[in-house]
Amino acid sequence: MPLRDWLQLSLTEGIGNVLTARLVEAAGSVAAACAADRLLLEQINGIGPQRAHQIESALRDAAVRVDDELAKCAAASVSLVCLDDPAYPATLRAIPDPPAVLYVRGDLQPRDLNAIAIVGSRRCSYYGREQAERFAALLAGAGLTVVSGGARGVDSAAHRGAIAQTLGRTIAVLGCGVDIAYPPENEKFFSQIAGQGAVVSEFPMGTPPLKENFPRRNRVVSGLSRGVLVIEADTRSGALITARVAASDHGRPVFALPGRVDNAMSGGAHELIRDGATLVTCLEHILEGLGPLPDIVWAPADQIAAAATNGDLFSHAGGPTTHDGGDGPAPSDPRLGTMTDRQRLILAQIDDDPTQLDTIVESADLPAQVVMQELTLMTLRGMVKRVDGQHYLRPGRKST
Repeated sequence: MPLRDWLQLSLTEGIGNVLTARLVEAAGSVAAACAADRLLLEQINGIGPQRAHQIESALRDAAVRVDDELAKCAAASVSLVCLDDPAYPATLRAIPDPPAVLYVRGDLQPRDLNAIAIVGSRRCSYYGREQAERFAALLAGAGLTVVSGGARGVDSAAHRGAIAQTLGRTIAVLGCGVDIAYPPENEKFFSQIAGQGAVVSEFPMGTPPLKENFPRRNRVVSGLSRGVLVIEADTRSGALITARVAASDHGRPVFALPGRVDNAMSGGAHELIRDGATLVTCLEHILEGLGPLPDIVWAPADQIAAAATNGDLFSHAGGPTTHDGGDGPAPSDPRLGTMTDRQRLILAQIDDDPTQLDTIVESADLPAQVVMQELTLMTLRGMVKRVDGQHYLRPGRKST
């Protein structure tokens, strides 16, 4: 089975994700890669004659470990998702070196295609924790999944802010096995995250939190996300590694929150801004930087996987339209600008009296998270007015 084969490759010492991809390509299939002999291995760039014997032996050793690893996962209620699985996160599959296998506590959902990472210092200030939690709550309320590294400081604050929202989701990416609580004080918190999102890792069960694991963890944080927001970090922080991997290797936008000029923890974010990251002070800056998010997030998993393969993963649906005399206000209204078809559909469901969110969702026949995301952006741009958190008016209408 493909999962067993991918798991065997991921457990093989001496080959990382790049060499795994080369091996599968050279062998013709993942099953053939698992049975590769020294002659085939010698021909692969990066292995060669000197390492071929060692890796051939490591492949056989890994095959023996597969059943034990699967048993550990079953005992801990951990699921495995491999590269061939349509449920494998499409944004992560699109990076140059995706993990062959992801270990998952909780569940991954198609809506996680629209995710944003929030990263920063473990030793953050009160301001950093406050802003991480605030922006995470705003982004989760707008229908995005919040991704972070599960660490102390900014990471934990971001996870807390996301799950504070009723429909909020968050994903914690660990630099150890998903059965290891690191930091230890987050053990119960990780269970809470798994109940409202997922705790994931590419590392086998029982892997300790070794220093060399965290750069690999950071690239997965970026790979799962459409963009990265740096809240607070000094110039040597691992958060900057995540941001630079996102920009340079993954082609994802980077956002940075400015801080006090006399606080060393602001130095990293300020450096990113100087290097071209988008300075953000409000939710609108992030949503505009991400652009309209694709409707394919609500399609079946196999369609999302096909879109990733075809290079359509980051193409945005719902482009600009012109006003055709329908129920929505004309774009000439300076508060509205150019509206997408989806925004005009939502606006058409809002009556003269304050309209409840549930009514808008039902009438528009769109997923609740989509409506929440669009209403957040429309409110920020003045397209609609939020009355009491759950009711909305068109511009110029009076609330009762």
